[in-house]
Order: sequence, then C-alpha cells, then structure tokens
Amino acid sequence: MSDTEFGRILMTGAAGGVGTFLRAGLAELGWQVRGFDLVTPDEPGTTEWVVGDVGDAAALDAAMRDVDVVIHLAGIPVEDRFERILKSNIDGTYQVFDAAVRAGVPRILTASSNHAVGYHERADYRDAPIGVDVRPRPDTYYGVSKVFMEAIGSFYADRHGMQVVCVRIGSCFEEPKSIRMLDTWLSPADATRLFHALATAPEVGYEIVYGISANKTAWWDLEPARRLGYEPQDDSDVFAEKVEAAAGGAPDPADPEFRYLGGRFTMAVPPED
Repeated sequence: MSDTEFGRILMTGAAGGVGTFLRAGLAELGWQVRGFDLVTPDEPGTTEWVVGDVGDAAALDAAMRDVDVVIHLAGIPVEDRFERILKSNIDGTYQVFDAAVRAGVPRILTASSNHAVGYHERADYRDAPIGVDVRPRPDTYYGVSKVFMEAIGSFYADRHGMQVVCVRIGSCFEEPKSIRMLDTWLSPADATRLFHALATAPEVGYEIVYGISANKTAWWDLEPARRLGYEPQDDSDVFAEKVEAAAGGAPDPADPEFRYLGGRFTMAVPPED
C-alpha cells in the first residue's frame, strides 16, 4: 500500500459525473486519488491528475505507477456508433486491464451497467430481486461494451489472478430525476461507500454487483455487494413525492422506460455522424 491511510487509487474518467462524486468522497475517507482523463477540471482539490487517453498505453503505464486500486470509469456513457464504442469502451477497457497487469496493480473496480442486461423485462422478476447471474441481454452497443467489460474482467481474474469487481451502476445523481430513477438511484454518498467497500474488501476474486442505494422500490439484488461490505444508507423514497408530482401520473407498464431493465436504451438509435 501507499503511504496514505488506504493507499492510492487511479480513477480513469475521473472528470466525469460519477468520477467527480467519487474523487471527493474517497479523498475524504483517506484515499490518495490520481485522476486520469482527457481534461482536468478547473477546481480546487487534492486530486493528482494525469492527462491522457485510455487508448494510449504509454500514458496508462505512467498513470499506473504506485497504484493500489484502479477504478475504471472512462468511456462513452450513452449509445453511439459502434466504431466509437469499440475504440473508447471496448479497446479502452482492454488497454486499462493490460496496463494494470504490466504495473502489477492487484485490483480493478469497473463501471459496468444495468444496460448489460437491459432487455430483461421487469415483469419477469415480480417475486424476487434480479440477481447478477441472469444472462447478458445488452440493449445497445453501449450495453455490449459493458458485457465485454465483464467478460474481460473474468478473463483477467482467471488468467492473471487479478481481483476484479464489475459494478452495474444504476443512476448516480444528487437526486433521482424521474420515476424510473426512484428504482435505480445510487446516491453520491452511497457510491463512495460502495467503491470504498469494494476497494477494501479482503476476499475478492471476480465479482459482479449492482450499484444502487437502499431504495424501497429497487428491483436489483444488493446481496452480492453487501457480502463485500457495502452498507447503503440512502433511499430514493425521500424524493418520491416530489418526483411523482413532477411526472404527473403513474407510469405505463408497457412503456419501454418501465418494461425493460434498460428503459429507453432499448429504443436508442446510434447517431449517424
């Protein structure tokens, strides 16, 4: 470990939305955070920055020095043309894993997504939460890239003995913005609790967990994350009245937004240019 309380975390995509929450939260807990992104935010803070692209092996090698844990968040976060997804999300993820092996980093926590299983229908899971063992049913090229992420994580765990946790993140915002997000919300504070727990869990081989708060209406199984030490403390229910009033009525169960785990991603069309 490094000479801080918990060690040094390299966070790819650290300037993004989830990365911004985690940078602050993990630093407050005692982690030394090294951010890796195409740009650095113009804000005060304790983050050490390395500017680079996940496709640049040399930049990744430099960023991986003296790192204890990698949190891989970098990538296109929505549907896009396949060639862009291929470069950023698929090849970029491979490059991060391979650089971690070269540097001897023992553990990677990756930002997977519910869109890896997006074509599962909610109605099929009325009687039990949805586990991490359902078959992949990606809803987009973006979802396909997350299936790849989980697969290459499994491969590197078996081939190289790397400790890998793939986190199927729901909707990580300050507050849920829609009725659907009442189910899928991951609060910034719980995101910090989750990734801290996964970074410090003593026994990790290869795991997939869901990344949500303790929402009363959640349909995903939190037990795999709890087993690794995650104890969510937030619940979207405190926002329910506000969100439901803004929505102006109950959702239509046939609407893809509510019918499928992937919501409207099941209808997403890649841009033409």
